[in-house]
Amino acid sequence: MLSISNKVSIPDHEIEITAIRAQGAGGQNVNKVASAIHLRFDIPGSSLPDFYKTRLLKLRDRRITGDGVVVIKAQRFRTQEGNREDALRRLAELIRSVAAVPKARKPTRPSLSAKRRRMDSKTRRGRTKELRGKVDLQ
Repeated sequence: MLSISNKVSIPDHEIEITAIRAQGAGGQNVNKVASAIHLRFDIPGSSLPDFYKTRLLKLRDRRITGDGVVVIKAQRFRTQEGNREDALRRLAELIRSVAAVPKARKPTRPSLSAKRRRMDSKTRRGRTKELRGKVDLQ
């Protein structure tokens, strides 16, 4: 069982974990041992609360397919167990990231003195540039 928070957890049967061969360099051993992990998690078919499901499906993440399946490939470690733990940790992080509701931004307006300071600096800058004009020798 993968624990997301105090009240939310995912049963093991909802997470599909497959061992595959890792990519990259590694000599002869990499061709014989299936140490990488391919994790698949179906969001719509899971027991997650609807709040998590809708936020996850709205998320624009390349790990989430069009059908709403999270696909994580873990091959950072040499052992299958290390990669399995890494994949589960990354899935939990992804789900926890949508749980935090961002604080709503309260629009603010500049004060009157700030507006005056801005206009004064623009006027000063304009006068400086005005002096750079061509000199009239008549």
